[in-house]
Amino acid sequence: MKRLLIILLMGGLVSCASVGKVETGENTLGERMTVNLDGAWNQIKAPGLGPAQIWTMEGLPIDQLLIYTGLKDGEAITSKNSASGGKMKNLDFRASMTPDEIVSLFEGMLTRDGSSFKLLKLEPANFGGLKKGFHFEFSLIRKVDNTQLLGMGYGAVSQGELFAMLYQAPRLSFFPRYRGKVEQIALSARIKQI
Repeated sequence: MKRLLIILLMGGLVSCASVGKVETGENTLGERMTVNLDGAWNQIKAPGLGPAQIWTMEGLPIDQLLIYTGLKDGEAITSKNSASGGKMKNLDFRASMTPDEIVSLFEGMLTRDGSSFKLLKLEPANFGGLKKGFHFEFSLIRKVDNTQLLGMGYGAVSQGELFAMLYQAPRLSFFPRYRGKVEQIALSARIKQI
């Protein structure tokens, strides 16, 4: 019954959603971030999805790349609407957060449906041309269908705003297939200083 409800909700979301192409080459994302793509991605747009741009290669149930392009202090990393119906943990970004606290925000977002998250790696990394960025890797068991996912993320705080990328896909086939493309996007990212 619960799976049927989720399928119906996803169907309703898809009926309101539109899909566009993010083309090869340099792309400006938000006001201050640019990336270079060596292949096109699909961008999902729908009301109520939250502040991140959502990209996919295979479709949302398979893989998704969330891109945050300047989340301001006090803004939530996800939509305030909770599919669980219960009280949702506060997922607001604060400019003073450390990388491990930001990763905890992403963990809270990914596990609000009861999925299981395990942090595999968290390390300093350049992101967006900023030396004080971070990179992390994680595993996730999606509760709705018990799919084992792998994921990775990059992030940096610049002038009090969060810039981040978060990619996840099934661990056996899709994650290894697109990992290199996501890493290329992360390496190409540039955050403009104002």
